[in-house]
Amino acid sequence: MQIKVGDIVTRISYNHDLHFVVHAMEETEVILHGVDYRLIAHAPLEDLVKASEREINEQSKENKIKKEKSYRLFRQDFKLMKEKREYEATDGYTDDITFFQLPTKVLHVDGDETYLRKCIALYKRMGLHVHGAHITEKNMPHEIGEMIEKVQPRLVIITGHDAYSKNLGKKNELRSYRNSKHFVEAVRAAREVVPDVDQLVIFAGACQSHFEALIRAGANFASSPSRINIHALDPVFVAAKIAYTSFVDRVNVWEVLRNTFTGEKGLGGIETKGLLRTGMPFIEEESSENND
Repeated sequence: MQIKVGDIVTRISYNHDLHFVVHAMEETEVILHGVDYRLIAHAPLEDLVKASEREINEQSKENKIKKEKSYRLFRQDFKLMKEKREYEATDGYTDDITFFQLPTKVLHVDGDETYLRKCIALYKRMGLHVHGAHITEKNMPHEIGEMIEKVQPRLVIITGHDAYSKNLGKKNELRSYRNSKHFVEAVRAAREVVPDVDQLVIFAGACQSHFEALIRAGANFASSPSRINIHALDPVFVAAKIAYTSFVDRVNVWEVLRNTFTGEKGLGGIETKGLLRTGMPFIEEESSENND
């Protein structure tokens, strides 16, 4: 069966562990992008098998179940955080008092346009105001500063595809990674605009990224401590936890990670202030019929 760009395939040498989209075909190898994971890989054509429709549907169903589980955990946390904010704001007297919230603006910069669309749909489902931009990883360091100046976000997500290659060097060497260098440079460029880690919260990285280098560059949260693959939607769940934590509270790193697909092996971070502000009272706007 002939394989072409856009097909979904698996790798024989990896026991068909992940589904990939054929991104490009070169003379000696095929460039692959993970369907559900932010991994970029190279493989010889003879190592690839086209996934059947049944396999694709089963993988999609399994991924949906995982996504809904993470979303339920987020909703549970959101409810508890909301009740805590309302209680503290009124000293326990919540009768007849209505609140409004000012969730933070998110700038999500993604090297994968398909993932970006999926992430934006989830941000909207979570009620977050997001500005999404598709920028190739190598161009991120050159464009992120201007975008921050323009959008004025409090939370920035810098992600796309990445991979560690032992053929290029050791795990502690930045040159051993497909795009970690670009992510690191993008974080540094962002910190030139807003140096304070609480004034601008940054998540950076993708599958197998150089976690330590990203944190040293100025990221609050990053991937991947154990150099494993992370799910395409993991950055959104990290962003949501930070965005919906009150600015007077510290974001508990473990509470951020437990709502993600990947957990502490794929994601990590530093203690960070929340970004949400609650106000009162909430005043409903009168309809135009009552404004005569």
